[in-house]
Amino acid sequence: MTGADMVLEALEREGVEYIFGYPGGANLPLYQHLPEHPKLKHILVRHEQGAAHMADGYARACGKPGVVFATSGPGALNLVTGLCTAYMDSVPMIAITGQVNSTQVGRDAFQESDVIGATSSVTKHSYLVTKIDQLPRVIHEAFHIATTGRPGPVLIDICKDVQQAEAERVTPEYLELPGYRLNGHVNLDQAREAARALAGAERPVILAGHGVLLSRAESELMALAEAAAAPVGTTLLGIGAFPVKHPLSLHMTGFMGTGWCLKAVQNADVLMMVGMRVDDRVTAKLSEFAPNVKTFIHVDIDEAEMGKNVRSHIELVADARLALEAMLPHIGKVDAGRAEWLGQIDRWREEHPLRYRQSNGRLQPQDVLIDMYRRAKSEAIVVADVGQNQIWAALWWNYDRPGLFINSGGSGTMGFALPAALGAKFGRPDLPVWCVAGEGGFVMTAQELSVAVEHQLDVKIVLLNNFSLGMVRQFQDDFYGGVRSQVDLTHMPDFVKLCEAYGLPALRVEKFEDIAPSFDAAERTKGPFLIDFRIDPEANVYPIVPLGKGLNEFREAPEYA
Repeated sequence: MTGADMVLEALEREGVEYIFGYPGGANLPLYQHLPEHPKLKHILVRHEQGAAHMADGYARACGKPGVVFATSGPGALNLVTGLCTAYMDSVPMIAITGQVNSTQVGRDAFQESDVIGATSSVTKHSYLVTKIDQLPRVIHEAFHIATTGRPGPVLIDICKDVQQAEAERVTPEYLELPGYRLNGHVNLDQAREAARALAGAERPVILAGHGVLLSRAESELMALAEAAAAPVGTTLLGIGAFPVKHPLSLHMTGFMGTGWCLKAVQNADVLMMVGMRVDDRVTAKLSEFAPNVKTFIHVDIDEAEMGKNVRSHIELVADARLALEAMLPHIGKVDAGRAEWLGQIDRWREEHPLRYRQSNGRLQPQDVLIDMYRRAKSEAIVVADVGQNQIWAALWWNYDRPGLFINSGGSGTMGFALPAALGAKFGRPDLPVWCVAGEGGFVMTAQELSVAVEHQLDVKIVLLNNFSLGMVRQFQDDFYGGVRSQVDLTHMPDFVKLCEAYGLPALRVEKFEDIAPSFDAAERTKGPFLIDFRIDPEANVYPIVPLGKGLNEFREAPEYA
């Protein structure tokens, strides 16, 4: 077999269905033999960054690792942003890049780059393959590493001569991973201690992150919350881990979280954080985060997260689902004052509801999203980009059961939504997929509209167009003296005509009464459809915590403050 055939056969053996990629000189042997492997469906993207985001969206939607191909040099380096996005959000991905011949490595050959060095900080592990007999083992190990423990991207850089070399077929029978240790158990003493602390609290709060979704622990989280009568907030990446309409739901936490959630966190006496990094977007000013907490409980599969930002009193290094299962039998009788605490949260919910300006004659983004979510019926995948559109989509998420809300959290990657939504549709063709983006992020990867049209992917694109870098503009207005610098995006394409050029239907909407008819038209259309909503250019995200301040100092919309 050639090395290229070994790679492709190994991918088949790992159950790979889709490869998102772009050919070039250093990976042409892979593409030469690809037609001989019809089980592998290759999606030709229009930019390698789009390939990485498609693989990312695919993995988040269906749970299987996304696979991406790129050539050497600029092709491989174009993956870096997508790899970082997946790495920060713990998404399993396999990136296979071509490299120059092994005899030329380090000699500045044409389209050579140190891909391992360039990606080492944004991958879980990396391989440089210089000998053909390494290939089957490396690919087997890579899938294991990417999908076990805390998931993440793994990069395999394969020299071109290795792809072309020939050798006998080798099927790996075991893993050679010295130093790679998985924590396969839950410390029952710590689980019991955590459960008793939660049940004995006067003012408990549970915060759930992406790890809950990755471990499919939504039902265990609900069972524990109900048994402990403990309210639950989610991080931006944890949205969907707990139903928003549940009486114990606090909705989203963090510096753009709901007012009642921030009040609850800041007044809690026991705070349990599950499957989350406890990063700065959650804590805001760290020294003022949850000042009344007597017991911090941290549950995470990655031991490196323990104590990194918040020093916990009880640490459970374990898969979220297993940890919550272990805690549940030990909840016992909850504190008698729990009803008073939940009543206080209800009062905060009434005092600080989600609301927005509705009567200034301009189209408001919330009006658009409320109608979109009404049609989603708690079943559709919603993929958001980054910026104001992302936070609006998160805050107005209204699913009454765990659902799929996909966005770039840790990396905050503009341009993520469109390719990720297409990848999600490949992964879950049975579900409706909505893509929510701002015009700034959309144009960064708009070339992937070609993929949507080529494969007639039934993805509905909701463009919240305010002709500016909205989040940057809001920060400049609120925190940088009102100096609006380099945020004007007036000179944008006519998106309806752009879509026409790509070959997909689109509409422009500027009035409230046209929202529903435009969505009706989109839903009647099989295949991709874009709606350019011209929203209020002064619409802002609220609540928001001023930069450098604590969660107690969150601001609401000026007209409601």
